[in-house]
Amino acid sequence: MALKVQLYSPAALAEYLGVPLKTVYRWNHTGTGPKPCPVGRHVRYRPTDVEAWLDRQQGGSAAA
Repeated sequence: MALKVQLYSPAALAEYLGVPLKTVYRWNHTGTGPKPCPVGRHVRYRPTDVEAWLDRQQGGSAAA
């Protein structure tokens, strides 16, 4: 039985976070957003990486 892992597309991530799609692409280009996960020629985002990134945004320097 195959395990189905749900990944966010850039558009789904933008919708989830409530930001413009252009912002997600800028984060990916500058390396400041959630860690991208390449799937073939597509970019996807693991929910766990997105949540970890959100936690770091809230934690600021306390998380380091």
